[in-house]
Formats: sequence, C-alpha cells, structure tokens
Amino acid sequence: MRRLFPAPEPLSEALADAPPGPLAAGPRAPGPGGTDGRWSLDELADAYAYPPAAWPGGPDGPVPWLRGNMVSSLDGAAHHRGRSQPLSSDADMRIFGVLRGLADVVVVGAETVRQEGYRPARAREAFAARRAAAGQGPAPAVAVVSAGLELDFSLPLFTGPLVPTLVITGADAPAGRQAAARRAGAVVLHAGEGAAVDPARIPGVLAERGLTRLLTEGGPRLLGQFAAAGVLDELCLTLSPRLTAGDAGRITGGPGVPGPEVPLAYELLSLLEEEGFLFTRYRRVGTMTGRQE
Repeated sequence: MRRLFPAPEPLSEALADAPPGPLAAGPRAPGPGGTDGRWSLDELADAYAYPPAAWPGGPDGPVPWLRGNMVSSLDGAAHHRGRSQPLSSDADMRIFGVLRGLADVVVVGAETVRQEGYRPARAREAFAARRAAAGQGPAPAVAVVSAGLELDFSLPLFTGPLVPTLVITGADAPAGRQAAARRAGAVVLHAGEGAAVDPARIPGVLAERGLTRLLTEGGPRLLGQFAAAGVLDELCLTLSPRLTAGDAGRITGGPGVPGPEVPLAYELLSLLEEEGFLFTRYRRVGTMTGRQE
C-alpha cells in the first residue's frame, strides 16, 4: 500500500533529517509499511483515527462523529447482484476491519442486515489494547435502523452478540415488534416521535449512551439519509477497479431519500492505493478540523 495524498515526504529530505540508523542506511522510502509495502493494522488505525473531539475527556465532552465506509465500482455501482463483496479486496477488508476496530458502534440499515447477512461484531485481539486505552468495550455494538422492524430477531445478531445489538426506530413503531426486539436481547432506542426514524437525531441518540465514534456501513438509502440530513461528517470510500454495468444503485440514495438543494461539499483528507484499489477519506466541509494523526 502506498500513500498518494498527502504526498509522502521526499526520501532525500527524510535522509537529510534522519539521525544515523536504519533510515539513513537503507533504501526504503519513509512512511508506513514494511519491506513488502503492507501496512500493519496499527499503522492503518493511526491513519484512520477519529478526531480528538469525538473521544472522551475533552473540555466540552465528546461530540458524535459519523463516518461512512462504502465501496464503489468504477461505474458508480454500490454492489454487484445485491452484494458489496465482489467489489472488495484483501486491502479493502483490512481497512473495513480497522474502521470497525476503532468504532464505538456500527450503524446499518435493515435492508443491509438482510442482504449482507449481518452478524455481531467480534472482539479482535489486535485491537484489544487500543480499545481498552480508548475506554471502549471489546467490540463495537451494531445499531440497526428500521422503522417497520421487519427483522428476524432469532438471528445471532440479536440473540448472541458480545455487546447487545441496538435497534433504532421511531417512538410509534409497532409496539409488538419493539417488544419482540427486547425479548431477543436488543436495546430499542427512539430517534423520532412518529413511526419514522429521523436520521438527523441518530448521532445524538447514540451519543447519549456514550457512543460518539460512529461508523455506518450503509446501505445506500441510510447513507443518503445521513448525507441529506447533514450529519455525515466523513466518508471513507473504496474505489474498486471493477466495472459492473447493470442497474445497481449508487452508494447514496434510493426511494424516498431527498437530495440537498446544492451538492454537499467534502474535502480530501487522504488517498491510499493498493493493487489498483483507491482508498479515499473525505471530510464534510465545515466540520471540526481537529484530527489525530
């Protein structure tokens, strides 16, 4: 993997500033990655760290930071035949795992749970020390957003998670389905006074439970709702060197998702490349600028 943006420090400058030692003596360019160019999980975790304001211990308390993680084909498809896996790669899955390892909670839509066969997030030894130091549990919670609650509550996502699964719905969602979710062991949260879910309220509802480092993996409809509501702070988008043709949807949008009056502006934070896959990271213009490097 190599960093394309911000541009890595030129090797000549790094050698000039380096004390005698491995860097001065060896030909390897500065920056993350071993001799084979593969970045370690720790190096990736540092590169994708959440902004300091989303961490506990700040003077004003932590504020929620909602990060999206999606993959797209060269022709703009968010999936191939209903699944994102055909567009992915080993490096993409490493970053997928790192983003989960950094998050307090993974927010997903009900249709994505059904299409992708979602299971509970698992604890990974590689992130145990980092999560403990950050005041996090052993694994992120999964939060499923659903108005109608047409979910199979007998699935392991609800009955056997390491951390209880959250179900985010409206206050007037079907009472029987809310009760079924609770019986399965899920925690039901309300983000909306009626039957519908207000996406703009979801970050605040999760922050009230101490969950401020937020990650959404879609699907496209939920991501589009977050973007339209102005609460999608960051987008980590993998551009896959694949063409799908067909009529697959984009990474945002879908039935009933209103678009903004003008396109939303995002600025590039970083760009990595491996085997033709581009790993981009964008921040919404106007959000807080403090970041952990």
